[in-house]
Amino acid sequence: MGLSSCLPSDWYARDPLLVARDLLGMQLVRPLDGQVLRGVITETEAYRGEEDLACHARVGRTPRTAVMYGPPGMAYVYFTYGMHWCLNAVCLPPDFPAAVLIRAVEPVDGMEVMAARRAGRPRGQWTDGPAKLTQAFGIDGRQNGVDLTSPSGGLWIEAAEPVAEESVSTGSRVGIHNVPEPWRSLPWRFRVNPSPNLSPNRGEESNSSPF
Repeated sequence: MGLSSCLPSDWYARDPLLVARDLLGMQLVRPLDGQVLRGVITETEAYRGEEDLACHARVGRTPRTAVMYGPPGMAYVYFTYGMHWCLNAVCLPPDFPAAVLIRAVEPVDGMEVMAARRAGRPRGQWTDGPAKLTQAFGIDGRQNGVDLTSPSGGLWIEAAEPVAEESVSTGSRVGIHNVPEPWRSLPWRFRVNPSPNLSPNRGEESNSSPF
């Protein structure tokens, strides 16, 4: 697909809870190793502002969080646990830090590349966690700050069929057990349920090992 199918920057210039919900069903796209990798977004989490104690921006503007303060529709890619990359879409107008973590996608195209990059795992475990999908799609710090509204940066999100409300579930965000309430329990995680990409134990996996 071309530029016209990319979600525009003003689409992201909204409350991250709205963006997180509406990203479900949209398609993450990346050309890699001679193929076009494509996955339908099936799980997201919203992070909003310096007051959100689960958000990286709680410490203010730093070299790491600077992208979050930039234009909406940029990729915020960060390194965690000393080994994993995670992909976020920046939301809201500049100078207000907010982003949506893309937690899982359902593979659609580029299966050979994903299978090679996630060697030894069954298809259901290629992209069912935030660090799994970045490994499958070859996303790392070099994509930090890439414009997700254009194919020019080699990583973008395309408009697709929206997910019906009855197919969406919400829950608390994952991996923030040390964050105080109310932030720890806010239902700011959105998930397509059920999805062919999710294993029968998906709910348990989400709460233990997202990687």
